[in-house]
Amino acid sequence: MSSSTRRRRYLRTAIGLAAVLVLSVVGAGAWFYHRLDNNITTFDAGGVATERPPAPVPASPGAQVPVNILLLGSDTRDDGNNSLGGGDEGVGNSDTAILVHVYADHKHAVGVSIPRDTLVTIPSCKLADGTWTKPRNDQMFNSAFSLGELAKGNPACTQNTVEKLTGLRVDHTIVVDFKGAAAMTDAIGGVDACVPNDVNEYGIQLKKGMQKLSGKSAVDYLRARHGIGDNSDIGRMKRQQAFLSSMIKKVQSQGFSLPTLLPLADAATKSLTVDEGLGTAMKLVDFARSMEDIKLSDVTFVTAPWRFAGDRVRLVQPDADALWKLLREDRTLDGQSTGGTGAATAAASASAAASASASASPSAGSGTNAPLTAEQAAAPVTVVNGVGTAGLAGSGAETLKGRGFQNVTLGANNPGRQHTEVSYDPTLKAAADQVVALFPGAGAVEEPGSGGITVTLGADYRAAGTQLNSVTAPSPTATAPSGIPTGIAENTRGADTDPCADLTFGS
Repeated sequence: MSSSTRRRRYLRTAIGLAAVLVLSVVGAGAWFYHRLDNNITTFDAGGVATERPPAPVPASPGAQVPVNILLLGSDTRDDGNNSLGGGDEGVGNSDTAILVHVYADHKHAVGVSIPRDTLVTIPSCKLADGTWTKPRNDQMFNSAFSLGELAKGNPACTQNTVEKLTGLRVDHTIVVDFKGAAAMTDAIGGVDACVPNDVNEYGIQLKKGMQKLSGKSAVDYLRARHGIGDNSDIGRMKRQQAFLSSMIKKVQSQGFSLPTLLPLADAATKSLTVDEGLGTAMKLVDFARSMEDIKLSDVTFVTAPWRFAGDRVRLVQPDADALWKLLREDRTLDGQSTGGTGAATAAASASAAASASASASPSAGSGTNAPLTAEQAAAPVTVVNGVGTAGLAGSGAETLKGRGFQNVTLGANNPGRQHTEVSYDPTLKAAADQVVALFPGAGAVEEPGSGGITVTLGADYRAAGTQLNSVTAPSPTATAPSGIPTGIAENTRGADTDPCADLTFGS
């Protein structure tokens, strides 16, 4: 195999880990590897839990096994990051968390975004003084990273939390801060990104449309929440997924010329805090080479199935557990085996997909549990935020879409409403009855001539939303046509998707 062919193969990598990919340059010189070694920071392995999910077993002697990588974006203002993060905000959190599952065939990968506000159990974690905390229930996911108030965060605690949540063993954890993200985007000459609207909030200024972002503007795009899209963390995660995809594409398009790669390698390693298993440049090189055959088109991003629970987020069951089960069994999101382990069969995958919804799906019949007719599904429904809480209308819209309504839009905010109300054109009463059933306690008002249905969410929606969004059953439309549980299918994005597509949920 020629040197140029080998380098092209190195471009076919898994998950946008540009920080890792560039290190597979051969012949850069021992001096450069030594320099990169000095750049890398590792975290204490002593903080990783002793009771962990089991490591995967090869299907046959010499076969490859799946690899799970936890990517964390730290918003620490320590070590010069305050100038990029909008000032000193104290101990950093990890508002970006993507668990990447590289399948055993090492030709496919899935990146699972975990919402920062998800209420989870944080298991026992090690503090700076060597003591261990007691497990705590119903904690925000991103608080695991700040546990112990360490200047650079507590990645071991976040790793423990992810393993507890998913039942997946995390093989490697990688943390990147603001400064590192800025340096990497500078090193490759910027990343093409799509901004859904003009932004001028909290010191962040961005212009609407496709543009090339680097340095501080790239960091602003990755961290912005207020004033962009729907102001939610969910919308921010979708933009981060699109940005990572675009970053991979940019690195691939530039090739492996040394003038491009060496500055990127230098910038990447300066920004990284990693587990001890990736603590040298050579270990990073070996890791990158193990995933050289993964194409961008074979990478999928998915946000863990979620619903708002008041101001927080809860994972929707059984869809979230179905997602973790698929990954533990090394199966694709539609339940298929990639052929890497031989552990899954089509029959088993079909059974698992069915189990994700069978226990909770109401039987077909009449009334509000029956599937929507085509006419009902097409009814125009507008969701209005009648309180002002960020993301409230989007939550209502997701509930409607989960039921099967296909023509759902968000209306202008109209704060001051105490009670949720559904107004509707009498010609759409059958569809309106289905809508009302999704919002317990909502009042129904006929509005002749309106031509549609409007859901105005009031202050009472929080309790109703918590009830709806924390349930252990999905909506009656539990499985998408692809056979993927609805909570997974509606939160999935291909890495090669148009960068402007679906940038904010509920839009």
